[in-house]
Amino acid sequence: MIVSTRGRYALRVLIDLAEHNNEERIPLKDISSRQDISQKYMEAIMTVLSKNGLVDAVHGKGGGYKLNRKPEDYKVGEILSITEGTLAPVACLEAGAEACPKHDKCRTIPMWTKLDELVSTYLNSVSIADLMRKE
Repeated sequence: MIVSTRGRYALRVLIDLAEHNNEERIPLKDISSRQDISQKYMEAIMTVLSKNGLVDAVHGKGGGYKLNRKPEDYKVGEILSITEGTLAPVACLEAGAEACPKHDKCRTIPMWTKLDELVSTYLNSVSIADLMRKE
């Protein structure tokens, strides 16, 4: 599993929104400047986050973005699943994948299944609030 810039930047953006949460919407240009991410790329990320209900978006004068939930209610697994599509370590474990004809005889599938469960369990145990903590 390799997490793309889209997934990594989505996490950074959500942390930024959480750290600058004062009940007002934050303009895209402010987030873009703080995170050193191009506004054009951020627009694509914010569209995905908004369409999936992770952020509230208002366009135009006085617009911007804010979180829809508390930082502790955003799990990294959910965010990465939305931005990446899948976190499965192998294609046969992706949601909706065609059944592999060798599944019953595959000696590696238990290992991949366990890895998938470990990654999923871990990522779903980490929240944006956890990532905000400086250790």
